[in-house]
Amino acid sequence: AKDINRHFSKEDIHASRKYMKKCSPSLVIREMKIKTAMRYHLMPVRMVIIKKSADNRCWQGFGEIGTLLHCWWECKLVQPLWKTVWGFLKDLEPETPFDPAIPLLSIYPKDYKSFCYKDTWTCMFIAALFTIAKTWNQPKCPSVIDWMKKMWHIYTMAYYAAIKKNEFTSFAGTWMMLETIIHSKLTQEQKTKHCMFSLISGS
Repeated sequence: AKDINRHFSKEDIHASRKYMKKCSPSLVIREMKIKTAMRYHLMPVRMVIIKKSADNRCWQGFGEIGTLLHCWWECKLVQPLWKTVWGFLKDLEPETPFDPAIPLLSIYPKDYKSFCYKDTWTCMFIAALFTIAKTWNQPKCPSVIDWMKKMWHIYTMAYYAAIKKNEFTSFAGTWMMLETIIHSKLTQEQKTKHCMFSLISGS
């Protein structure tokens, strides 16, 4: 909260932690969510302390202080990916606020009431954060196609977890709209190359 210059109540923090533990029927996805939310110790500003070094600058080469907010959200190289993510979100829920607390901490503005697609958003955010983490020490933008592939990987894990637990209806409710949006952004060649075929409709 301090790093993104915000104050959150104990209720906000408790709700965020609680949601991380139940955001998906898949244990692997829940672990991914917890890892992306709790990786502050890997930021340059923390690594300076851990390794007792002197360089706390962003590893992507812009000279900015490598804080949590900068590395995950503000860096010029990661902003294009977040804008793409929010473009997808607008197709699901047009009023979604462009707020870093939502993807980074799963904390929503108190006046925001629409949570119909919260579980869907969480999967999108996990995929985005993992995609960003892959390029932390490289001077390049995270790849949108890599983000979509990571989403499809999460989608596949969620599908098999839902089948195992007999929760297919819940899975379909979370993923049906996003699956349609992802397919609309891909060419048939990309779908075939990356094996992105519907597990809901079988097409």
